Amino acid sequence: MEYPLITYAIMGITVFTSYRAFNDPYLKQKMMFNPFMVVRDKDYQRIITSGLIHADWMHLLVNMWVLYMFGTMVETYFQMLFGLLGGFLYALVYILGMIASHVPALIKHKDSPYYNSLGASGAVSAVLFAGILLNPLQGIGLIILPGIYIPGFIAGILYLIYSQYMAKRGMDNIGHDAHFMGAVFGFIFTGLLKPSLFMNFYYKVVGWFANVI
Repeated sequence: MEYPLITYAIMGITVFTSYRAFNDPYLKQKMMFNPFMVVRDKDYQRIITSGLIHADWMHLLVNMWVLYMFGTMVETYFQMLFGLLGGFLYALVYILGMIASHVPALIKHKDSPYYNSLGASGAVSAVLFAGILLNPLQGIGLIILPGIYIPGFIAGILYLIYSQYMAKRGMDNIGHDAHFMGAVFGFIFTGLLKPSLFMNFYYKVVGWFANVI
């Protein structure tokens, strides 16, 4: 039996680096994603290191809880679908999802010296939506309605709509565009690894609607 060791490793590293950054403001500042510095100084490492630190314990715990819930499932699926390459491809979804999630902010804020962001939300969104593609009927709970679960593909659509809406409003300091881009990347990239997953997703969703109607 395979175990989701990569998910556990990512969680362990992220908790460790986040804890260090909580107690070291200089380290935190050095690891944060700053598009201006990435472009001007070619400080590309910030694209990855920013996903290893968080604003506070709540920010960290939410991301790690979602990663635990869906990352373990997605990694196991990848091991079954791709064999020995499964772990590598799963890690690729996470890392490339993190990179892709920064693209909107990189374009929008490349001339803004004071814009910073941090957190693994973009990468976690990529894993979450990889999971939705793999198992679109997996129930996902709603924070605002405890105990209520809806199919993953519906939760995914609502998540994308919410992220896009909040990104356009731009009234908080949360990188909603990163959530959106990470989610879209995770869904499409996973499907491209095994195109039959798109058809599987389609038939499961159509079957669900047929049963409901």
